[in-house]
Parts: sequence; structure tokens; C-alpha cells
Amino acid sequence: MTAAEYSASKVPEVTLVFWIMKIAATTLGETGGDTVTMTLNWGYLVGTAIFFSLLVILVVIAAKKFNPVLYWATIAASTTAGTTLADFADRSLDVGYAGGSSILFLCLIIVLASWYWSLGSISVTTVTTPKVEAFYWAAITFSQTLGTALGDWIADDTGLGYGGGALVFAAGLLVLVAAYYWTNVSRVLLFWAAFILTRPLGATVGDFLDKPVSDGGLALSRPMATAVIGAFLIFCLLVLPQRAGQHPTETEPAT
Repeated sequence: MTAAEYSASKVPEVTLVFWIMKIAATTLGETGGDTVTMTLNWGYLVGTAIFFSLLVILVVIAAKKFNPVLYWATIAASTTAGTTLADFADRSLDVGYAGGSSILFLCLIIVLASWYWSLGSISVTTVTTPKVEAFYWAAITFSQTLGTALGDWIADDTGLGYGGGALVFAAGLLVLVAAYYWTNVSRVLLFWAAFILTRPLGATVGDFLDKPVSDGGLALSRPMATAVIGAFLIFCLLVLPQRAGQHPTETEPAT
């Protein structure tokens, strides 16, 4: 028999609640980013500077201890920064959706590979030290940015539209759920695959809500959609339990 001591991760337990809030936060990132860059017409570069600065500040504050409000505020900042950064790369730098997605995917793989080679694991249950947190938030930011570019690519370049794109990514998530319950595929791999796919799902849903009808959207008010989704996240934080994940830090054989 083995005895284990446990320490708290800086990441919440990965439950159904986690994924519901993740999808909501990614949708908020799309509508919130579009509100600043398009509705307020501040542009992609200014929007990226604002949300990336907010992200850095929140990461520093959240590093002290796990707090669900701070954690989800940081996730929302990362997904909003990802929206404006991806739009800046795809449109202002003219690399296109496919080019932006390819570059960002390569960046994400480099971060995850560096994290694994440095620490031997990319599991979120090990996010307890500043070094691991740096890798974690770098991976999060690249995955959020990748998701925005990937969502735009599928929705726009393939002709599927925002509704069709959302269905594609939702189907991909269902495949991952099936793999989780009925296969022995690495849970760490499935987590990161799901984390990446929830971002373009949120991006396409957000675009479907606020883009013009002529572009396949519902033309809803971006600020109003952002406020409603933000209210939903606050509701989840108030009503649904959120606690830090636990993981074994030391094991000793029982005497």
C-alpha cells in the first residue's frame, strides 16, 4: 500500500464544470475582443496591447495561490488577447488564416515540448511552481490564439460558416469524450486536445452571435453578448464549486 501527500495545483479540478466555463470564457474572449477592436474601432494592435498587459498582470497576481475568480479572469484575458493577436496576425500582417494557424500550432508544440523536456510532464496537475506556471500560461496563450485563427480558417476559408464551424469543433470534442471513456489514450494528451478545440468552438459561436447576417452571423450587439456571457461566468463562480486540483507530491511505501 502507498501513502501519498497531496498539494494543491494552481489549476481547478478538471470536471464538467471546468469545460462549461472554458467554452463560455472562450466565447467571451471572441465577443469581448471584437467589441474593443471592431465596435470601439481601437484596432487589433491596441486591443492586443491592452489584453496582453491585463493577462500579464493577472498571471502575476494569480501566481500567489489558487483563486477561482482570478483563475477564470486570467483565462478570459488570455482568450481575449488570443482573439486580438490572432486577428492582428491573420489580417494586419496578411499571413492568412492557414498561415496564422500553422505558425501558432508550431509555437504551441515548441512550448509543450520545452515544458516536457524541462520538467518531464505537461500535466496541469503539476502546475504548482512559478516555472511550471510560466510554461502553463505560455501554452494557454498560444492555444487560445491558435484556436481563434483555426476557428476563422474553418468558418471562412472552407465555406462552412460560423454555425457549420461550431458543429465541426463540437463533433471533434465528442470524439475526445468518447476516447476518454472508451480508450486508454493519454489523459494529458486528451486534455490539451480538448483545451485547444474548445477555443475555436467558442470563437465560432462568438462570431455566429455578433457577425453581420450577410456574413452568416446573427448581428447581435457585441457589448451585450459579452455582458451576458460574463454574467453567466459570474453565475457559475457563485453557484458551482471550484477548488484547486490535487496531485501527489511524494510517495512512501507503507511499513
